[in-house]
Amino acid sequence: MNDQAGSFASPGPMVPFGSGGALVGTGLREVVFAGGGPAPKRLTPSEIWRVVLKWWWLIGAIVCGCVIAAFALSLLTEPEYRARTTLEINREGGVQPVQMGELNPLQMQDRDFINTQAGLLRSRALAERVARGLNLGNTPPFASASTDRAARDSLAASFLEGSVAVEPVRDSRLLELTVESTDPGLAARIANSYAENFIRANLERRFEATSYARNFLEQRLGTVKSRLEQSERQLVAYAQAQGIVTLNVDSGNGEGGRSEQPIDANSLIALNQALQEARAERISAEQRYRQAQGNRSTTEVLGNPTVQSLTTQRAELQAQYQEKLGIFQPDYPVMVQLKSRIESLDAALATVTGNVSSSLRSEFAAARAKENELDSQVNALKSSLLNLRARSIQYTILQREVDTNRSLYDALLQRYKEVGVAGGVGTNAVSVVDRAQVPVAPFKPNLPFNVVLGLLAGLVLGFGSAFALEWMDDTIKTPEDLTNKLGIAPLGIIPALPKGTAVENDLGDARSQVSESYQSVRTALQFSTDHGVPKSLFVTSTRAAEGKSSSVLAIAQSISRLGSTVLLIDADLRKPTFRGTSGDSAGLSNLLSGSDDLEKCIHPTDRDSLFLLPAGKIPPNPAELLAGGRFELILQRATQMFDHVIVDGPPVLGLADAPLLASHCEGTIMVIEAGKIRRVAALSAVERIRAGGARIMGGILTKFSATQSGYGYGYGYGYGDDKYSYRLGEEPKRQIELLKRA
Repeated sequence: MNDQAGSFASPGPMVPFGSGGALVGTGLREVVFAGGGPAPKRLTPSEIWRVVLKWWWLIGAIVCGCVIAAFALSLLTEPEYRARTTLEINREGGVQPVQMGELNPLQMQDRDFINTQAGLLRSRALAERVARGLNLGNTPPFASASTDRAARDSLAASFLEGSVAVEPVRDSRLLELTVESTDPGLAARIANSYAENFIRANLERRFEATSYARNFLEQRLGTVKSRLEQSERQLVAYAQAQGIVTLNVDSGNGEGGRSEQPIDANSLIALNQALQEARAERISAEQRYRQAQGNRSTTEVLGNPTVQSLTTQRAELQAQYQEKLGIFQPDYPVMVQLKSRIESLDAALATVTGNVSSSLRSEFAAARAKENELDSQVNALKSSLLNLRARSIQYTILQREVDTNRSLYDALLQRYKEVGVAGGVGTNAVSVVDRAQVPVAPFKPNLPFNVVLGLLAGLVLGFGSAFALEWMDDTIKTPEDLTNKLGIAPLGIIPALPKGTAVENDLGDARSQVSESYQSVRTALQFSTDHGVPKSLFVTSTRAAEGKSSSVLAIAQSISRLGSTVLLIDADLRKPTFRGTSGDSAGLSNLLSGSDDLEKCIHPTDRDSLFLLPAGKIPPNPAELLAGGRFELILQRATQMFDHVIVDGPPVLGLADAPLLASHCEGTIMVIEAGKIRRVAALSAVERIRAGGARIMGGILTKFSATQSGYGYGYGYGYGDDKYSYRLGEEPKRQIELLKRA
């Protein structure tokens, strides 16, 4: 912005700021954050709303573009049709070719089995089979004279793999096979062909599995049979060489099983049993014989009929003898005769008893001889059997090998018969529940869905772009940026005026937005020190055309309205803005060179309390003049003559003048154009001013547009005028509280 002004007697025309509102700043102390840097900015709902309001046009444009693109793509996209067929998958029994035992099907988990069938439906082999069955290689768009049939079939199979989808139905054994194509009839044919070919392939795999099992068992049977015959020959040859003869006997387990045992073993068992019986007979005979020797009244003696008869007769004679003894004397002839007969019976009993004892001794001797004979035979058979066992170790090994081979052969033979019977029976595990019908309406493109998707994509892209631009844009745009990014207090916000509007018109109207905004700045300056507005104020900016000179004029006029005398010094010796009424060239440059007095260089204005010290002639070395030390003397003299001195200085960046001038003034005001100055440049200017020892009272944000900055409320203040009604939002309240705390 060019801040050139006309004659100071009548405030010259200023380049307009634009239109907008202004925030009344209260409190003026510098806001310095811990660590020397600006406070981090938080992403609050109000900040989000500000960004949305600022970039609403970008968000709206992106959303409209995405919706229009989605609509256009939906109209330009070729319609696609979807055909669906439903298959039922039952449990399938797989044949185990080498299972030992009854024929049980391989039961698989339902989920694994269904997923396996789904994978088979998506297989490349099935796609090639369907392509050949439908002759897709000879139909458009696959038919081409430049390629052979195999390549066309392969291309058609690849097309089918991409257009076929298989999804299991939840909590069931159903599979849904869908086919997508631009031709509805072709989609239905492909879906039905997939189902039919899948069923045929399953049946073929079952018969192939049975055939494989049968061939495998035949090979194994031949091998095991040869091994069994060889082991039997080895067993027989070894038995003949060693003279081992065995007999098949009952195994005794109650199952009808029989085992082979050697003859010597059988003989030993029989002789051992006979030996036990003979030993028992010998012991019994010996006991009877021993009893007969020690006691004649044994069972054998008493049980003898002769002994019993003789004993009975003797008892009768003895009874007669005792009966007659009471009548006759013992020597009586009858008594002597009875006595003689009793003695004869006693002799006969003794003879018979002796004969019984001799018989018992003979039985005992015979039993002992039999026992000894059997014992000798058992010992001989034991020796022979031990020798046989030593020779039967290898025989047992060969016999075990024969038994193993025979069991394996019998099991394989039984399994072979079972496979032959079960190979041609059973039901197919796959059946068609619903055949695919020719679709009547396309499923793509889905215009409502695409439009909604475009809307969502536009919103995401629009908001993302807005926040990305906001994040990349580090210019000073809002009063919060003065505090957060630069660490200085906002003194006020000057609204931007419409194009073609002269700023002097608004400054001449005390109720205009610009006038009210600068009055807010003056009010803030009154509370900046304990004695009110600083005696000397230096106003500068980061670069040229930010509204610095206009702000100097407005602040000087606002202070002069209070009745204080104000001297405005144009210290921009490189590009001065103000000139006196008389057109005299005497000014600050003359005073710095020591050629004129201060009183002669001061020019009056149309306001009685406002005076001007112009820059004078542009010197070739402004920085050297300002660094000479005379400016401080001039400023001291001016502050003695006037209530307030306001210095309009040059921009900070690229020049050494501003830090020199700011160091001599009581306070410094930074003028920053909203949305034009980047944070790095503005922060560098602030740091340069502070490095010179100056005190920055705050900043003025010029050319501010509430709508462009994303604020949905105005900043202007005009009491009694609805046009400039003051509407204070959350952010200005927070800013004023921050200034009060400062």
